[in-house]
Amino acid sequence: MTADTLTWHDDFLLGHSAIDTYHEAFVGHVRALQEADDANWPALYDELLKHLEEHFGAEDKLMLDTEFPPRQCHMDEHAAVLASVREVRERLAEGRLDIARDLLAHLVEWFPKHSQHLDSALAHWANKSRLGGKAVVIKRGLNLR
Repeated sequence: MTADTLTWHDDFLLGHSAIDTYHEAFVGHVRALQEADDANWPALYDELLKHLEEHFGAEDKLMLDTEFPPRQCHMDEHAAVLASVREVRERLAEGRLDIARDLLAHLVEWFPKHSQHLDSALAHWANKSRLGGKAVVIKRGLNLR
């Protein structure tokens, strides 16, 4: 599997500032790995792992705090991704950069779907719980003609 370059764009915005901030940072970590030479991969991969632990931890806490109804499914997906990232970190330590690159390609494919389905529902729920309605998201670069 060859990874397309993951680039942040406004279509990823969900209207929840904390989630959007984590998502933009995730894209930055992935992009750094996509552009890294082999020697820098272990350190950058560790940064990605640390980010995902914080990112998923914050989203999981938000789901619990707001009593998000489908939280278990969403939290299970986070746990599965983290388990894979941790397992591949062990392979990377053994010199298996090929496996780490393959996982990164899968994360690039996974992220937009996860964000647009599971995270968008969470953002909507959290905003409605806090603000009483859905956030308005203004996206640049849309051709409205």
